[in-house]
Amino acid sequence: MSLRLRYVAGVSPAKWLRAWAERRPDLPIEAERVDEPHQLDALVTGEADVAFVRLPIEDEGLHAIPLWEEVAVAVLPKDHPLAAAEAIELADLAGEPPAPGQDDPAMTVELVAAGTGWAVLPHSLARLHHRRDVVAVPVTDAAPTRIALVWRVERDDDDIQEFVGVVRGRTARSSRGAQPPEPAPPTPKRAPRRPEPRSARGRGTRPGKRRGR
Repeated sequence: MSLRLRYVAGVSPAKWLRAWAERRPDLPIEAERVDEPHQLDALVTGEADVAFVRLPIEDEGLHAIPLWEEVAVAVLPKDHPLAAAEAIELADLAGEPPAPGQDDPAMTVELVAAGTGWAVLPHSLARLHHRRDVVAVPVTDAAPTRIALVWRVERDDDDIQEFVGVVRGRTARSSRGAQPPEPAPPTPKRAPRRPEPRSARGRGTRPGKRRGR
């Protein structure tokens, strides 16, 4: 028996897989990377239990937890006039044709390198398919994309929730329904100390002895 995980290209789940292996050695994870157009296929057919996907998705019948945002970058040929810019806007690319093959990031980057145009991709995909003959420049006004963790509503069980906890950084002792600890009872106050008689504090004569006149 295993927990079947699918993750879209651009996601690196290694740290969560290590954390899961330490916490649940009894339930190994079967992880497989999938292309974005097919990111929900195995989940919908029941061949996967949980998946990291790139939003937006059709989420009917699914639980989805948005996680982090990905910065958009323009992938340009290395000799492009804007290749050395720290950041650009979409208007800077107006009048230039985008590269074809936008559904296949690897092919898109290859076509950009061949001089067929430019492409806007999530930074994680641009890094995954990086080549020496292209550069990735942040696009300040392009909408970011977002990665989410999703699973089927009918598959929601303790194993899935424990994996969700690992991804969200919950410790093994914590849980969704954990109640806050009860406050400690207040420490009883001490009664104020009564002052000692003057003779007992050593400021007068010893008891039973009068001071001479």
